[in-house]
Amino acid sequence: MPGVAVVGSGNYDLEIDTGFKQDAFLLDDPTAGVLNNSTYVLDGTTNYASVLDGINQVNVRRGRKDQGDQFSAGTMTFTMLDTSGIFNPFDENSPYYDPITAKPGLAPMRRVRLSRYNNSNVKQYLFVGYIVNYDYNFSLGGLDTVTVYCADDFYLLAQTYLAEYNVSQELSSVRLSAILDRPEVDFPAASRAISTGTQTLGGDAAFTIPNGTNVLGYCSQINEAEQGRLFMSRDGNLTFQPRIGTTLTASVADFHDDGTNIKYNGVGITFEADQVTNRAVVQHLGSNNPQVAENTGSQALYFIQTYSITDSLLHSDAAALELATYLLDPLPEPRYTSLNTQLNMLTTTQRDTVAIIDIGQTITIEKTFASGAGTAQLAQELSVEGIEMTINVNTGHAITYFTAPTTVVYELILDDPTYGIISADNALG
Repeated sequence: MPGVAVVGSGNYDLEIDTGFKQDAFLLDDPTAGVLNNSTYVLDGTTNYASVLDGINQVNVRRGRKDQGDQFSAGTMTFTMLDTSGIFNPFDENSPYYDPITAKPGLAPMRRVRLSRYNNSNVKQYLFVGYIVNYDYNFSLGGLDTVTVYCADDFYLLAQTYLAEYNVSQELSSVRLSAILDRPEVDFPAASRAISTGTQTLGGDAAFTIPNGTNVLGYCSQINEAEQGRLFMSRDGNLTFQPRIGTTLTASVADFHDDGTNIKYNGVGITFEADQVTNRAVVQHLGSNNPQVAENTGSQALYFIQTYSITDSLLHSDAAALELATYLLDPLPEPRYTSLNTQLNMLTTTQRDTVAIIDIGQTITIEKTFASGAGTAQLAQELSVEGIEMTINVNTGHAITYFTAPTTVVYELILDDPTYGIISADNALG
């Protein structure tokens, strides 16, 4: 099997674009410069260097920890051991040095890809992005190392700014596509996975985008109006999902602590006042009339806790009021907020499932609680909002999922006064 074996986890690959085209047409070259050549073509194929065999650990962070947060750029870091000096940017004899341009091949803003091979030997990407920085650590008389910092394509959007743009009234997904199509943005159409939005955005003069508006900031504003998800997927696609409602989606993985299904070794549980929003205020750009939704019963119990949006892109007061009502979360409820697991605890089939769980998918977490003379089990179906991974060649692949409630379903427990009632909130298994 290709790649580098990671203890108890599978085979992995970490590739960096060297800047070379391995089969590109080259003028005046006796082999690569022959016209009508089927081997050496005009665009060529990007040459990637596999570097995982010189790395001990890779760290990846993607998504968000809480549903109320905005999505930021996903990141990946790793440190390469430069045993032979080939990563040195001054080494003109390095196989990654380009003599034509007199530049090192492993340079900032090169594409980087982290992948895992499943049991069928299919390569599946876990992170795709760009090198942002090489931090060279030259050691006198010792081994040089290179710490590499990477970010996904959100980094590019954060570095790009819009020219003034007169928008039209349109769905959030249409607006997002129009922004990505702008000549000053030019985000690849092949790297988009944009679902149809549910919210209409305003299009009169008040909504004109000023010159110098940050692209990622504006895209986040679109998502704030939609209240969906906007993130880079594990395989490098800009993904937009519509408003997160109460529809139950099928769980892609069931994590249990009772020896059944997929094992885990840690779970976060929260039950706190910060979960409460009992007053929400939304004002859209074309209005001087903020829309307010309140839950006075919650305010009497938990004081007034407000969520405010003053520059919403929504097209009307009615839509702003609908959003304000949607944002209300009047009662704190205990829930699972995160889950930790390690692939070396799992079966081969379970590893293949767990390794590629992505943001926006649903997982089930079940925990057993001691309750007097007996025990009780509580299961919740939750959406994945963020993912952190540590891949250590010697200790294995560890993953933390950060979760948020979707339609919360509790496992039916016979004779329990709350969870033993057959209803939409309690389900078998």
